[in-house]
Amino acid sequence: MQQWYLDSGCSKHLIGDKSKFVSITFKQEGHVTYGDNNKERILGRGSIGDKDILIIHDVLFVEGLKHNLLSISQLCDKGYQVIFKTNSCKICLPNSKKVMLIGKGINNVYLLDISSPYSTGFLLSKHDESWL
Repeated sequence: MQQWYLDSGCSKHLIGDKSKFVSITFKQEGHVTYGDNNKERILGRGSIGDKDILIIHDVLFVEGLKHNLLSISQLCDKGYQVIFKTNSCKICLPNSKKVMLIGKGINNVYLLDISSPYSTGFLLSKHDESWL
């Protein structure tokens, strides 16, 4: 399962499990500072996902991170539209209403499972450009 929290506070996509990368370049790139001012080292950068269905690029590998964080600002910077409702959220293609991912609102957070057919039913095929 590849569960991601949609995070409006982080400026980059972050993950702490190096086994989830389909490609990674190991290089210490500084630190990530959390909301409580704790810091963790950035150990690399790469791509996450299933190369036949979905690839998320420019994901930072952060030492000790327990949750996967999908940056709303990074999505918006790439032109994607993120729409929130009470119990759900949608990520749509740039300049389009085509839904790419659907998340659920649970206990005041929004979660996506990028390996779930529910979330990836509308994703690009392996012949399309990667969405991030």
